[in-house]
Amino acid sequence: MTSFVPLVDLTRGGTLECQHAGAIAVADSDGKLLARVGDPHFIAFTRSTLKAFQALPFVQGGGPRHFGFDDRNLAMLCASHSGEPMHVTQVQSVLDKIDVSYRKLQCGCHVPYFVELGVGPAPAAIDERHHNCSGKHAGFLSYCAQHGLPLDSYLEPAHPLQQAIRRDVARAAGLAPGDLKFGVDGCSAPNYAMPLSSLARAYARLASGPADSEFGESFAQLAQAMTSNPDLVSGTGRNDLAFMRAGRGDWVTKVGADGVQAIASKSRRQAIAIKVADGNKTALFAASVEALDQLGWLDPKQREELQPWRAEVIANWRGTPVGARKAVFRLQAG
Repeated sequence: MTSFVPLVDLTRGGTLECQHAGAIAVADSDGKLLARVGDPHFIAFTRSTLKAFQALPFVQGGGPRHFGFDDRNLAMLCASHSGEPMHVTQVQSVLDKIDVSYRKLQCGCHVPYFVELGVGPAPAAIDERHHNCSGKHAGFLSYCAQHGLPLDSYLEPAHPLQQAIRRDVARAAGLAPGDLKFGVDGCSAPNYAMPLSSLARAYARLASGPADSEFGESFAQLAQAMTSNPDLVSGTGRNDLAFMRAGRGDWVTKVGADGVQAIASKSRRQAIAIKVADGNKTALFAASVEALDQLGWLDPKQREELQPWRAEVIANWRGTPVGARKAVFRLQAG
């Protein structure tokens, strides 16, 4: 863990109580490292930040046009959604267009995020469509349906879909497929670890859209879908929704489980990749806002909009302030 440095401190009564360490990489679409904190080449699992790139084979193959997907359908392929009715509706829309039952989804089930967040009561019945990764899995099935591939084994690493994903993920990150470290995500899909600097580069390329010589049209479609439908990519009260709204169409952002986040700017063709070592989400969001601020990406209005995500005041159950949370890092030139 020597790759990590302190990012966010928590104090109670003026005394340090917790410290969240991590690493940050800022890179452009050519892979040039622009800024860093800790080891910018730390190899971290990408988790759900990978979703837009897992959709690349489908988009590259003309899948959205083949099935008549709109950008709301495409946004769901990149989503870690809250399982709200609008999300379930869009996942079902994808499945209807490819004529595949939701029972073919192999993501499993969990209580929808919107219930855990107190946004609304639990639905009468919960199924795979409520899973936060169901849109990604519907995209997997879409690729298989288009190319006549087996549906029951679509998560197997040797399946042609997963081989195509590994190939395109590596290309987007500027790596060889063998450089990607294999793991299995919470939704049972293959996931890959890569250097933070490579993840930042991939996001900078995603945000550059048509300017990318290799995946330009596909990146343009994916980035547009995400920034036009941030409510579908995440959900009510969620971080990706708040950040992309604050970015006013310029920021492509995605949070992943266990303390990883990527934020890219279309106009700058640059991106930030952050990993918080202990996976603490509150510390991750505080560090992300601080990184954006230090890079000069925030105007006064954006700084105000994202201020709640710094979560600077720690209050007890009575609402009394009892501590403070503060970002303590400084970005260094790459």
